Amino acid sequence: MNAIVDEINWWGTLQDKSFLTDPYPQLKAWRELGAVHHDRASDIYFVLGHKEFAKMARAPQMGRDTSKWRDGWASPEARARNPESYQLFSEIQPQMINVNGADHARMRGVFENAFRPAAIAAMAPMIKAEADRLLEALGDGGEVDLIKCFAAPMPLRVLCNLLDIPAEMDESIRNWSASMIRVLDIMTTQETRHEALVALHEFKAYLTGFLAERRKDPGEGIIAALLAASDAGILNPEETLMNLVSMLIAGHETTVTLIGNGMLSLLRHPDQLARLRADRSLTPLAVEEFLRYEPGGNMILRVATEDFPVGDKVIPAGCMVLGLIGAVNRDPLSFVDPDQLDVGRSPNHHFTFGAGAYTCIGAGLARLEGQIAFDALLDRFPSIELAGEARWRLDRVNARGLENLPVRLGRGG
Repeated sequence: MNAIVDEINWWGTLQDKSFLTDPYPQLKAWRELGAVHHDRASDIYFVLGHKEFAKMARAPQMGRDTSKWRDGWASPEARARNPESYQLFSEIQPQMINVNGADHARMRGVFENAFRPAAIAAMAPMIKAEADRLLEALGDGGEVDLIKCFAAPMPLRVLCNLLDIPAEMDESIRNWSASMIRVLDIMTTQETRHEALVALHEFKAYLTGFLAERRKDPGEGIIAALLAASDAGILNPEETLMNLVSMLIAGHETTVTLIGNGMLSLLRHPDQLARLRADRSLTPLAVEEFLRYEPGGNMILRVATEDFPVGDKVIPAGCMVLGLIGAVNRDPLSFVDPDQLDVGRSPNHHFTFGAGAYTCIGAGLARLEGQIAFDALLDRFPSIELAGEARWRLDRVNARGLENLPVRLGRGG
């Protein structure tokens, strides 16, 4: 078995188009070889077991600060070899998802009130209004690309409404996000890093002007809290900008993939679609199942701050660990019939939103958006069918979503 594991071409496979289209057979084969693996070529550890990921992701010894990654972008050798890459990662570093311990708690605390359950519940009317507006524009339906006309624009407009960012900026934010999200691929090309750096500078320039204007009348809400934290010295200027950049990117991409991936899963399992239509009380459970069954990300990272045992391995301090979430969420030791879509699955302890201190702060908002989106679609269109082949995005290794989703929508008689 060890010889087989040593021969695995991890990064070649993770970037292969067939894997990006359907990773689950390969993930299952890897997981059956072991819950934790070490790639000697990159010195990165991969975790595929549910129990092992839970231990690793929740441990305080496993942080998110990639500047602690030995031989990574922040090492003197890497900095000398690729100064542009160093500049990119240095600039995206000062945000709550990229720092450890007290710095993480300090930054996260700025936003926690805005994402408490009561605050999220109060957003429901606005979210439903955005969903209804987009679906109303579709009239009686017909053949449409559901990503373009609904799954992509709805979450971005919801988030921009929360941040008071005007609709005319949606396209620019979407383009900046598309360029920057590929940085999450870990192993990236120089061209990708350059494109991300250009997008980051444009994004930060816009937000600098936006925050300056809002400072004249901050009002209430997330931007007001952000400005208050900046004025109080809780966040420095770069942390203020980068946390807002990160929120805009992750805050809408997560829900785009939830809606798109979830609807494709339903359309490929018409029995589960019929079951959900017949019992709409299942919608919250169905959303959890979409998140588990077809997660919007392939990898969740940690960097060990000290030697840490996981499974049959000890992760050395300074090493990067990647949880392969598609494998973790389908571990048969933790899920019954893990490769089956079950819209009534309960319990459902998936890790699509991470675990521990770094659990996605916007998870509750994404769940609510998903529930409203699926209810609105099923309410308005009694008939939803695939109208062609859905294509997965093949330009990203980590973020997993659809390039398009052609469907035929019908209002019935």
